[in-house]
Amino acid sequence: MYLTGEEEKMYQGEYGETIKKSMEILVALGDIYQAERLVNITSAQVSGVSYKTIGDAGLEYLEDLARDTQARTRVASTLNPAGVDLEKWEELGFSPEFTTQQHRIVEAYGKMDVMTTCTCTPYLIGNVPLKGSHIAWSESSAVAYANSILGAMSNREGGPGALAAAICGKTACYGYHLPENRKSDLVVELECEIQGTDYGALGYLVGQTVKEGKPYFKLKNRPLNDNLKGLGAALASSGAVALYHIEGITPEYKDALPEEADDTLFVDRNNLEEVKEKLSTTSLKPDLVCLGCPHASLEEIRKVAEILKGKKLKNDLWLCTSINMKTAADRMGYTKIIEQSGGRLVFDTCMVVAPIEELDYEVIGVDSAKAANYVPSMCGLEVVFDEIENLLDLD
Repeated sequence: MYLTGEEEKMYQGEYGETIKKSMEILVALGDIYQAERLVNITSAQVSGVSYKTIGDAGLEYLEDLARDTQARTRVASTLNPAGVDLEKWEELGFSPEFTTQQHRIVEAYGKMDVMTTCTCTPYLIGNVPLKGSHIAWSESSAVAYANSILGAMSNREGGPGALAAAICGKTACYGYHLPENRKSDLVVELECEIQGTDYGALGYLVGQTVKEGKPYFKLKNRPLNDNLKGLGAALASSGAVALYHIEGITPEYKDALPEEADDTLFVDRNNLEEVKEKLSTTSLKPDLVCLGCPHASLEEIRKVAEILKGKKLKNDLWLCTSINMKTAADRMGYTKIIEQSGGRLVFDTCMVVAPIEELDYEVIGVDSAKAANYVPSMCGLEVVFDEIENLLDLD
């Protein structure tokens, strides 16, 4: 792989051991995927944050990197959700032992100038790459959103690879960084209008079908931005979709169809309902409802506040979001409404990467197909997938 003179100096260790290690990771990835060169990036989004997923080995690796004073990110870089709400962990029931290790992980990233606003929706808090810009993002739903809705160019990076890219300001130029690899290979035609959890069910169904492919959707109605967020998350979790196109909506749809697009998947109402039934593992009522996977937007928080206004919850509610959206919700009065009903606005974390299996819950209610897919395997708990109104048990 070709390296410029500056890149060669980084690779040879002239700028410190951490930059050398990072360049070695990028070059190794480039060699594996037959990249001809590196490309400059404008932003990074780093996974491998929750202590639940990376453990002591990951913590040791990050603290070792952070000791190098030259180990600083060169581009705007944000973090994926942590394993706990970093401020309200105790009242939510998380252990001091887990939280101590979690704080050490976040602090290590902070020493490397990665923004410690832990969220899977960086595009809602200011990390918004321009169309055509090269980035190195690792959270699967965020990658799908950046590629598909924003028109940025990113592969599904692993946590170490995204961090290495952030430190070097570069990534290997292969895969979705090349325009010729961004065309669709399957047309998905909807035979019904969809709303709410239909988008998650559609994403789950198509993700299983297309695997690592690039679906091209023909919808009957125009989706909202939050619908697209949920669609991409489901596509990325049931398959490995990092890029999709929607006719008349996404920025690259006009150039997305190949000359021969013979494969078409037709989806009707029955198909979607079958997926919804499959995603629920029990018919019991949830004792904890977890919303915000991916992290909730301010509009989603507002909608929940409208449902809860003047009512009391019989089951627990966590509405997961970023600290930025939480602050906006505080100012708008939404947080007060949700808390008065008995719910909680939880930030920094989500139900997938938090150790909720250690708390006194048995059934988790979600409106996210991604969460419904991951909660049983990652948390060992039963899950109910349904619309928000059906999950909340209200007086």
